[in-house]
Amino acid sequence: MIDGFLMGVIATSSLVAGVFFLRFWKQTRDVFFLAFAASFIIEGLNRASLLLTKDPTEAHPVTYIVRLLSFLLILAAILKKNYGRSH
Repeated sequence: MIDGFLMGVIATSSLVAGVFFLRFWKQTRDVFFLAFAASFIIEGLNRASLLLTKDPTEAHPVTYIVRLLSFLLILAAILKKNYGRSH
């Protein structure tokens, strides 16, 4: 029971962080903020989807694949920001 509550808190926090970065993207139109927003929203939806399953454990490979793609999106945004071409 407490696991479901904590997973809900993490999902909500991730979605709020995604909306926070989306707001910065709307102001600056910087792809860096868009990538962070997408990553946090994907992670929040991933956690929320776990709450809807019969067995809400993180032991399924699909959960880790989605999380890996989310983290790779953040890594790509950081690398592009630091090593991308300057305009």
